[in-house]
Amino acid sequence: MADDKKQTNNSQSWTSSISNKGEFKRRESAFRNWITADGSSGFKAEKDRYHLYVSLACPWAHRTLIVRKLKGLEEVLPYTVVDWLLGENGWNFTDQKPKCTLDPVNGAKYLREIYFKADPNYDRNFTVPVVWDKKTNTIVNNESSEIIRMLNSEFNEFCGTPAQKEMDLYPEALHSEIDEVNSWIYPKINNGVYRAGFARSQEAYDEGVKDVFEGLDRVEEILSKKRYLTGNSITEADIRLLTTLLRFDTVYVGHFKCNKKRIIDYPNIWGYVRDLYATDGISETVDQEHIQKHYQASHRSINPHGIVAIGPDIDFNAPHDREKLSK
Repeated sequence: MADDKKQTNNSQSWTSSISNKGEFKRRESAFRNWITADGSSGFKAEKDRYHLYVSLACPWAHRTLIVRKLKGLEEVLPYTVVDWLLGENGWNFTDQKPKCTLDPVNGAKYLREIYFKADPNYDRNFTVPVVWDKKTNTIVNNESSEIIRMLNSEFNEFCGTPAQKEMDLYPEALHSEIDEVNSWIYPKINNGVYRAGFARSQEAYDEGVKDVFEGLDRVEEILSKKRYLTGNSITEADIRLLTTLLRFDTVYVGHFKCNKKRIIDYPNIWGYVRDLYATDGISETVDQEHIQKHYQASHRSINPHGIVAIGPDIDFNAPHDREKLSK
């Protein structure tokens, strides 16, 4: 999520830019350094050297919290949660709302201050997640897809249990299959909901929302035969998809006009979401209050009065029978 100076309405400014055709265009992340186990990159994996800045509302930041949890890195990588409300000056820090905290590392009031501390000439988007290096006082990386791979492979020395150390969300044997799934889930579903929600023309909306449901239909077919997207084990492809699915019925259906079908209308996807939700503490990383309040109160061009809807009530803890697909 980003804060784009070109937008006239800062409450939705992280959406990057809108084309002349009315299409939502997301910019690429700027900081792309890597943390490595041996330190060969210049950033060595160490306990409590790095700090993670996240929004509990943001699906991209949510990916990092899930992998952090699955790999047992809670004591290694502390994190700070920004305010769920994205205001005129972008993401800010507060201790006046549940689960939000002040910035304990840099003492910043706004996330943008951290970006400028890393690069005084920074002129791109002020996004979460952010991995900050306390040793060199700079941002290492702000691209979620790369951060989760670092957490998956480079911090194994610090994992909480042997099982968490052995867990591999990007196993070599599945690289090509995971990459292929990611290649269409991102544009069609992860980013597709934003292309629909922030469209500024009927044509742009029609294209975006069409991709969303083509993607979901394809996922539904895959999950009719497999427990997870690439087989019997959870991989990063599942984590990347899950954070969008967890937000779909609560905000994307109504707020982003992705209302052709709900996730609960897809039998296989709905079972899959509940299966993952119940896995290894993933549910502890989900905060629907932050999710619903952020989207509906922050995006004033979509919801001018910032009124947050009362529902829907969704039971992610409902029983499922996905285990049978692993046999």
